[in-house]
Amino acid sequence: MNDGKAGDRIWDAFLTERDKKVFQTSGFGAKAGFGKRPALLIIDVSYGFAGDKPEPILESIKRWSNSCGAESWDAIEAIDKLAQAFRAKKMPVIYTTGQNRTDGWDVGSWAWKNTRTDESLPRPTQYLDANEIVAEIAPQPQDMVVYKQKPSGFFGSNLAAYLTLLGADSVIVTGTTTSGCVRASVIDAFSMNYRVAVAEDGCFDRSQASHAINLCDMHAKYADVVPSAEIIAYVETLADDLFPNLPKGKAPPEPAHLKLV
Repeated sequence: MNDGKAGDRIWDAFLTERDKKVFQTSGFGAKAGFGKRPALLIIDVSYGFAGDKPEPILESIKRWSNSCGAESWDAIEAIDKLAQAFRAKKMPVIYTTGQNRTDGWDVGSWAWKNTRTDESLPRPTQYLDANEIVAEIAPQPQDMVVYKQKPSGFFGSNLAAYLTLLGADSVIVTGTTTSGCVRASVIDAFSMNYRVAVAEDGCFDRSQASHAINLCDMHAKYADVVPSAEIIAYVETLADDLFPNLPKGKAPPEPAHLKLV
């Protein structure tokens, strides 16, 4: 691809020689560049997809059917650094996560392709909600959380309206799964003419091949897939007054028994 960088990409091991030649000559994979007013999207980084601790995926999925295993936690570390960089510049950090009725009626089409879908619903015996965003990157008071029921963060949600209200012209996408909800959100953002970048090390998936090939395909057609360090370096060059209408956010009140008298 014409990404202007030498060296191997994560997807190179999965491409045939024919594929590589096609990308070299077709013009796909050009560097689109970052937007001027980016928002950070953190897609579905919940206990259901990451598990409750770093452990091999074949162990994690015994308890968390949608878990992506230990790789999730490597990405979470990168996402945390990105979120901190955005907050330091007073720039938007927007999370998505799922929500469903306790009786599962609104699961709909999710149940058609997975025999363990019911396990992602709230369960009295489960000490953590599968849709709860992991504590290591928990939303801060000024951040926004968008609830959804289908892959794209835009489908049936307030995400596009929030980006319009903020005046964002671009999105940096992280989260999971690379081949599912991340990709769907990237395509919708691209379709709405946002500039899109994907943090390569800030995404994760349960399938190594799906992760790599979907990064490849997004980079070819819809987004710049780049390391999180490159994104942070760009964010640090931006002014800290780009989003004057960012939510102010208020910390929860201090419990009365802890107040000084």
